[in-house]
Amino acid sequence: MTATRNPDKTREALLQAAFEEIYRHGFQAASLDRILARTGVTKGALYHHFKNKLELGYAVVDDLIGPMMYEAWITPLTSSEDPLEAIKAMLRGAPEQRGEQAFTCGCPLNNLAQEMSPLDEGFRQRIQSALRSWRQGVGQALRRGQRAGTVNPSVDADRAATFLVAAMEGTIGLAKNSQSESVFDDSVYGFELFLDSLRPVETPVS
Repeated sequence: MTATRNPDKTREALLQAAFEEIYRHGFQAASLDRILARTGVTKGALYHHFKNKLELGYAVVDDLIGPMMYEAWITPLTSSEDPLEAIKAMLRGAPEQRGEQAFTCGCPLNNLAQEMSPLDEGFRQRIQSALRSWRQGVGQALRRGQRAGTVNPSVDADRAATFLVAAMEGTIGLAKNSQSESVFDDSVYGFELFLDSLRPVETPVS
């Protein structure tokens, strides 16, 4: 109950509980009563911070999911001169990072994109912004790799980045639907083959 006496901690607790609720059940099925029960916060305190469930959902994307995705998928690329190996490592490490939820709940951003982008413009814009940042981060990393000689200079970095983000989301989505680590591994295998195709072409020794 400490959180109820500290506005910042109360808001943080509500956001974290709402994230877990939305991640497991989706936004439309998410229950405010379960969120309140998890946090011990009163309904009055909830509405002090968020005027309705929709505003709470927006805040989950803005304050938690967006930064979480940036930290997981962009930050590791910012100091790497070999982005292809860095992307491989991130994808291989995704199941360990999310635990069993990686194969049961999937990607929280992609889940909301599938569920809410067709229904609500506020969600769509926020999700689009997060995905745009992800694509831009990958594109910048590929260009850095081109300068370092680890990525083929003929690769269109922005187009490749768009495909890579789509492929990563698809890989996680397949694993979620099948709830199978072997399906994830098969998809990662193909993903890594594509990454290897982005390497500079070696000139044959005559």
